[in-house]
Amino acid sequence: MTIGSIPLRFKVEIDPELCMLCGRCVENCSYGVYRMEGDKIRVNSRNCVACHRCTAFCPRDAISIYEKPTDYRSHPVWTREIREAVFNQAKTGKIILAGMGNVLPYPMIFDRLLLDACQVTNPSIDPLREPMELRTYIGKKPIALSLKEYPNGDADLLTKLSPNLQIETPIMIGHMSYGAISLPAQQALAKAVSRIGTFMGTGEGGLHESLYPYQKNIIVQVASGRFGVDINYLERGAAIEIKIGQGAKPGIGGHLPGEKVCADVSCTRMIPEGSDAISPAPHHDIYSIEDLKQLVRSLKEATEWKKPVFVKIAAVHNAAAIAAGIARSSADAVVIDGFRGGTGAAPVVFRDHVGIPIEAAVASVDAKLRQQGIRNEVSIIASGGIRQSADVAKVICLGADAVYIGTSALVAMGCRVCGTCNRGQCAWGIATQKPELTKRLDPETNSVQVENLIHGWTLELAELMGAAGINSIESLRGNRDRLRGYMLDEGLLNVLDVKTMGA
Repeated sequence: MTIGSIPLRFKVEIDPELCMLCGRCVENCSYGVYRMEGDKIRVNSRNCVACHRCTAFCPRDAISIYEKPTDYRSHPVWTREIREAVFNQAKTGKIILAGMGNVLPYPMIFDRLLLDACQVTNPSIDPLREPMELRTYIGKKPIALSLKEYPNGDADLLTKLSPNLQIETPIMIGHMSYGAISLPAQQALAKAVSRIGTFMGTGEGGLHESLYPYQKNIIVQVASGRFGVDINYLERGAAIEIKIGQGAKPGIGGHLPGEKVCADVSCTRMIPEGSDAISPAPHHDIYSIEDLKQLVRSLKEATEWKKPVFVKIAAVHNAAAIAAGIARSSADAVVIDGFRGGTGAAPVVFRDHVGIPIEAAVASVDAKLRQQGIRNEVSIIASGGIRQSADVAKVICLGADAVYIGTSALVAMGCRVCGTCNRGQCAWGIATQKPELTKRLDPETNSVQVENLIHGWTLELAELMGAAGINSIESLRGNRDRLRGYMLDEGLLNVLDVKTMGA
């Protein structure tokens, strides 16, 4: 006797009174939910992933999608997700993969942090009438400046400054590789950041030639697989990032399925077409901070010490100690990726059960670096679960210099967060390499949407700063006095170094 089929995740219904048999649902669904049979459209609900491409393009709003139309008997321990995982592994004997970030109902710490605002005795600032400084510099800062002064009042700076990235907003686009997302999606992101004055990451998939015009706004990544890495790649980046870990899957490497390795991806990644791109869990030349320092300095030497080098780690319990080592490795910034960070594909058991939230990790890293007197040695970039401008403001208050966003940028391009990126059939042309799907995404149109998102968040960030009586992003960084905790336990408040509300 077999396990049999499991209950539907989604049920799709078409209202025959509204349907005009235009066939757009058939054309737009990349998962095979719809098919035309004579003068009827047949539905296979079992294939639906709720990407909502069909509902978006139905001219008569004739399509309805219902979640969990037939569920299991409720049970507090053996949930639907647990039972389905057992069924699937009993059938396949394989690791269960999924896309996007952690989906378990852990409390959102950001939503339990409240921002303070000024009143009578400490007036707020009106961003519409007063200048607000959101320009941010990412890189090492000198602990003091040495000047040579002349009798006429002129002065020369004697302190040698390290290279920094100048961004006009503390919001950057995180690393999403060519392979994990489509080339039009990367092109849209590149166009957006070049116009708004910020940066995007290449991910570990190399840099496609069509992105060369935007290289001044691109951070190239060196991951454990070293895909696409050569001197041409390194020299084209405005900065270089060494990827040690990823928030969605701490402690393991990456995996791009062979079916996503088309001819262009093959050329860019420097791997055979159709072969799986598997990144090992560790860098095979890094087993200590001393080894990491050698790679950091080698990359700087290769690029004539003109580019800042970042190191990206997953948010884990000892992130603060790791970051302190990174600060002493000659790196210019540490990127901390929280457990809600998205991904093209990850084992579900890692995505949902390994790592810690970005809020706690950033706070502990900032505190450790300050305690050791080396906070100026590295900038902190927070990523993984940044959903809105309020999250940006709060994580900067906890100690970050800037943030990476990923999923929110994809949502701005149409992503419905259906979590099936690993299948390579994204109906919106984002997480796929199929030509018939990637052509659905127009880089110019979608770049404007991403640019609008960042611009809107930047305006809101300026408003939040003004309400707090702050006119410079530097004054917001690490300013925990502007935060209060709501319904957070004492232990977590101590980690965050934030007072409770009303205090």
